[in-house]
Amino acid sequence: MEVIIQSSSQEASALGARLVARLVRRKPSAVLGLATGSTPLPLYRDLIRLHREEKLDFGAVTSFNLDEYLGLPPAHPASYHHFMRENLFRHLNIPEENTHIPDGLTTDVPAFCQAYEEAIRMAGGLDLQILGIGGDGHIGFNEPGSSLVSRTRIKSLTPRTRQDNARYFSTEDEIPRHVITMGVGTIMESQEIVLLAFGEGKAEAVAAAVEGPITASVPASILQLHERATILLDEAAAGDLRRSAYYRWIYDHKPAWQEI
Repeated sequence: MEVIIQSSSQEASALGARLVARLVRRKPSAVLGLATGSTPLPLYRDLIRLHREEKLDFGAVTSFNLDEYLGLPPAHPASYHHFMRENLFRHLNIPEENTHIPDGLTTDVPAFCQAYEEAIRMAGGLDLQILGIGGDGHIGFNEPGSSLVSRTRIKSLTPRTRQDNARYFSTEDEIPRHVITMGVGTIMESQEIVLLAFGEGKAEAVAAAVEGPITASVPASILQLHERATILLDEAAAGDLRRSAYYRWIYDHKPAWQEI
């Protein structure tokens, strides 16, 4: 695990975009794991800029999204289908048939989840997974207590997570109670992971994930065991880290061939 602290979310996101771009240039048929929510938006804007200004080519890329609400049709403004289309896919040349997002309207959840796992395997596995982190340490929608070897499945959302997502819905009753999410085990099989966390509200979760014990109570803590996990933070999200000075020193003294 490498922890990189930048002065702003924009600077941290730019590093994340460069990691994605480096992969796509090296492997045009890369398989990307994508996240939703406000956290990855600056990274996605940078990818769009790189596509437009530097001709970064997504024509052979395949993507798999982490999750989707159960019960929401793709056209619903709060669905992750809608989010990805509006904030990334329609701005890139990635073929629609290469993009995969869990089906919130599936009538057979177990069968769909098994098929989603198989589709990832058939694509060759995830080369790079983009993650955010919840205020309680969840990744994807793997809430505290989730199995650290779990696969794609249905999950019930905690009251805290439903409240965190309330701003996307008109009333509390509209907020879904269930989702389909990649499991922690699925995420951990990605060749590379980039986790973004910004703002003071994420500081406690970041510290628990990076410096605390590995525990299902903080699902993101499993990333300590990943060979190539990069944690990109702004100053506020790094505020509770005990070893922040060490992380800064390491990043500032990387050999040239390791620089992003």
